[in-house]
Amino acid sequence: MKWRTNCFKKEDSDSNFYFDTTLNPIFSWCDNVEDSALEQAKNLANLPFVCKNIALMPDAHTGYGMPIGGVIATDGYIIPNAVGNDIGCGMHLIKTNLTEISKESLLKIRSEIRKVIPIGVGKIHKKPQKDIYLSDYTHNRIITQNITNALKSLGTLGAGNHFIEIQKGSDGFIYIMIHCGSRNLGYKVCKYYDNLAKEINAEYFSSVPKNHDLAFLPINSKEGSNYFTDMHWCTLYARNNRDLIGTRIKDIFVKEISNVSFTEDYDVPHNYAAFENHYDKNVIIHRKGATRAREREICIIPGSQGSSSYICTGKGNEESFMSCSHGAGRTMSCSKARKTLDYDVELKKLDDLGTIHTITSEKQLSEAVGAYKDISKVMESQKDLVDIKVELKPLMTIKGDR
Repeated sequence: MKWRTNCFKKEDSDSNFYFDTTLNPIFSWCDNVEDSALEQAKNLANLPFVCKNIALMPDAHTGYGMPIGGVIATDGYIIPNAVGNDIGCGMHLIKTNLTEISKESLLKIRSEIRKVIPIGVGKIHKKPQKDIYLSDYTHNRIITQNITNALKSLGTLGAGNHFIEIQKGSDGFIYIMIHCGSRNLGYKVCKYYDNLAKEINAEYFSSVPKNHDLAFLPINSKEGSNYFTDMHWCTLYARNNRDLIGTRIKDIFVKEISNVSFTEDYDVPHNYAAFENHYDKNVIIHRKGATRAREREICIIPGSQGSSSYICTGKGNEESFMSCSHGAGRTMSCSKARKTLDYDVELKKLDDLGTIHTITSEKQLSEAVGAYKDISKVMESQKDLVDIKVELKPLMTIKGDR
């Protein structure tokens, strides 16, 4: 376990580290916080409207403005970049009644999934999907300007670390896991309100440096209220996106395997802001790459395509604002992974596991096992945040190229 010279152990805290900062402390469950992520956390800790402490999950790494794997509570203000570009991104998990599935069936299912679910950068449906989920969308300008593209994007995966995976659980059952978000719509909403916040902050001579990329909006202002409404709508859109993907995968399973049924469905977001009560105070919790983990609440924590994922139950740890990690977390950027990882080594890691994976070229090394933290260590670091319920091992993974 690594220690930094500018931090010390807080003996009466359940978190791994306690960083001394100017206005608010930083609690971290990450034992190897990269310097740039720590600087971002310090910027957050010095915001005058941040409450109590900053929380870094064990998968924390550098993001835009705020570390991914970070959680903050604010009093009366909301920060678009503390939610991020992919508003409402999260996990959808479907449990089946199957205890076995053949490689032949997996390959057929993979082929059919690629036919009905657009996968990759900019890949959307040719026509708007039936508006069965989103008939009650708001009429704020940024939403209406992008609604046609949003409806064409409904039921699409996207690229990067978004994936569809078939898994075998430690409970003996086969699962379907989906990771995706609000597609281009979330990016447009975040960008619009971040730019608006920058203009307003400059007009009122905000003391928060512009280069910290933490422009904020008062929640009781028209702009803050509109962002919160649009952010919430994008969160619902992302959930409906995952649900539609899940529905279409279920249909594929039924056509391939006659006796299949689906017994449980879970959906857990990890990029959003919400009003919550912590330390007897009503605050706005921002979770950017972090999963809510109230006591006994179901949490879904994915690994990389070459490692386990987990179904957990939360412990309601107040120091983390009742949160846990959203995954394994990256050890390096996508560009660095492509430049530094050995293709043959990474390919062998996946081939040795016997899983059906997506690494077929050096371009895809950005999503190789070596680009991510060891999920077993991540889980060990958050034993005070969650209890593991089921371990899920990958059988087949689909990812879109960046």
